[in-house]
Amino acid sequence: MRHIGETTAPVIPERAHGGADAQNPITAVDSKAYTIPTDKPESDGTFEWSSTTIVIAEVTAGGVTGIGYTYSSPATAVVIREHLARVVAGCDAMMISTAWDRMVHAVRNIGRPGIAAAAISAVDNALWDLKSKLLELPLITLLGAVRRDVAVYGSGGFTSYSVAELREQFSGWVAEGISRVKMKVGREPDSDVTRVREARATIGDQAELFVDANAAYDLELAAARARDFAESRVSWFEEPVSSDDLNGLRLLRARKPEGMEIAAGEYGYDLGYFQRMLDAESVDVLQADATRCCGISEFLRVGALCESRGIALSAHTAPALHLHPACAIKSLRHVEYFHDHVRIERLFFDGVAAPRNGCLAPDMTRPGLGLDLKRRDAERFRMM
Repeated sequence: MRHIGETTAPVIPERAHGGADAQNPITAVDSKAYTIPTDKPESDGTFEWSSTTIVIAEVTAGGVTGIGYTYSSPATAVVIREHLARVVAGCDAMMISTAWDRMVHAVRNIGRPGIAAAAISAVDNALWDLKSKLLELPLITLLGAVRRDVAVYGSGGFTSYSVAELREQFSGWVAEGISRVKMKVGREPDSDVTRVREARATIGDQAELFVDANAAYDLELAAARARDFAESRVSWFEEPVSSDDLNGLRLLRARKPEGMEIAAGEYGYDLGYFQRMLDAESVDVLQADATRCCGISEFLRVGALCESRGIALSAHTAPALHLHPACAIKSLRHVEYFHDHVRIERLFFDGVAAPRNGCLAPDMTRPGLGLDLKRRDAERFRMM
């Protein structure tokens, strides 16, 4: 009996996809969806949740399987089965751009942003893992390293947390050597300033403090809170207003307190989105997410775009997946060490790196992304 969220592409003749000369034809594309409860109720400025869904794609060629994933709706797995698998099967695993172009074309009539982009991301990420495994190389070696490790920032501090829970999480990260931490604000604006002060008192003077409003504020309140947060030496104000409000972000950036940066971009699904945000001069630091923006392929292009503009890039969530490409992008500043995704990646995969002195480093002894799916552990969370 097949579970909801499980998909397997049939083997399709290479010639049906113009791949008669493929040296490493893709023979199967599989997908499964899993939902994992949070360890306690969570919320930010505009949303509440009690579980997270990860969709894992597996792509096989030459008897080798690559793994990629996204955090999205279980419907993502259906898009992989009905729209992506047939156009990827038969492609040469060494020619990722061909498969990527075909996937983007295949979702034209259903719309690229959102679930379709997440589905492309999962498969594209698996393709990069597959290619480097076929070459028996760590992905960072295939991409070309510009650094040996990448800084992380601890991310959590949910608005649903009590002050005691906030202190426990932040003090734990700082004790582990993570010198940047991020908290959520915006659900109860009148209490935000007090919570931010408590966070600063917890982490001391040496660690950086970030806040993320998830677009909970209007422009006037965001400007006021920026001034208030500056008293606690907040150095990063993420999505103070909607990421679609490019003029609002630009105005806040122009009037921000000294030492504070405006960040946004996590909801970008294509290169044009990031281009528009940079053209509008809306951010000091651009965020992008390889589980949303159509995979590592597009994430690398965003990195090049940032480098051309002299703007820093920060990887949004999914630290185990972002580690290798982050070490290959010159403009990359850090990776978000997001509480929910850290839990899931440790639970689901062998080979997940742990921070050391506030940084993650790829394991150069493991090919691909360095991750192996712990199928037995994951099975109990599989969608039924």
